[in-house]
Amino acid sequence: MGKGLPPPPSFDIEAGKNNCKSHHRTQPPRPPAFVPPAPEPWFAWLLPLIFVANIVMFVVTMYINDCPLTSGPENCLFYEYLGRFSFQSLKDNPLLGPSLITLRELGALDWKLVVVGKQAWRLISCIWLHAGVIHLLANMMSLLCIGIRLEEEFGFLRIGLLYMLSGFGGSLKSALTPGRRQTISVGASGALFGLLGAMLSELITNWSNYRNKCQSLSTMLLIICLNLAVGFLPHVDNSAHIGGFVSGFLAGFILLMRPQFGYISRKHVPTGYEIKHKVPRHKCYQYLLLVIALVLLIAGFAIGLSRLFEVQTYKLSKPFNSSN
Repeated sequence: MGKGLPPPPSFDIEAGKNNCKSHHRTQPPRPPAFVPPAPEPWFAWLLPLIFVANIVMFVVTMYINDCPLTSGPENCLFYEYLGRFSFQSLKDNPLLGPSLITLRELGALDWKLVVVGKQAWRLISCIWLHAGVIHLLANMMSLLCIGIRLEEEFGFLRIGLLYMLSGFGGSLKSALTPGRRQTISVGASGALFGLLGAMLSELITNWSNYRNKCQSLSTMLLIICLNLAVGFLPHVDNSAHIGGFVSGFLAGFILLMRPQFGYISRKHVPTGYEIKHKVPRHKCYQYLLLVIALVLLIAGFAIGLSRLFEVQTYKLSKPFNSSN
């Protein structure tokens, strides 16, 4: 008979060299690197709703205007096709819209009615009126191009508040401009320029989150300059543009501040993961800009309103003082 088979190797840890591999056990695989989920875009519904509301308001304005009744069918544009909704003559309104009387009755910004008549609500109502089809189309195209992206990124609450603050700021600046006291002002241009201003402040306060910083800044400044240049055309209220832009610029530091790059919220960290290098949610300069902008915005509105209504107080007291 031949030799017997050798005994099987021992798997005891203390057995010696046959178990040398036991001292080099395979390490368990590392968990995959944690990547925080990308933020989901908001569903934009508020600014499209504002778009529809402006169009509906313009149709209502033309219905109330009733050019054939107030001016005669022969003085109305496209009366054969539009009937009651026909436009005033180009002499009365070159923008294809209602008369100034109708706009004033529906809430246009009129300095005398705001200050003397104490109708401060016109600082808001004028945002929803437009002088004509050309005016309406220009503003609504800008609203969709600028506003939709902002609402998708920051949500309806912040962008809605930003829109109203900018519109109010534009109306206030327009009412404070001496050259605008003899005419009326309507339109959402101030609110739209506020969205442009907010885009610039958003770029500044979230500077560390952008890659092509200089390119983004130069592009934004070019767009802003081109839009402000339109304000120097005749019959355009550039004071409302400037007031809305400044208001939106300051409000952007308050409402559009993002977490800095690398920040991970605890609710997005799975169980078992531990973040060694935690990044603060915001940088110090972001909080500083927020505080400065908040103070300037509140102070600007307070001073503007006091100056607007103290003019009438001064005029009422001036004859009394002169008589003495």
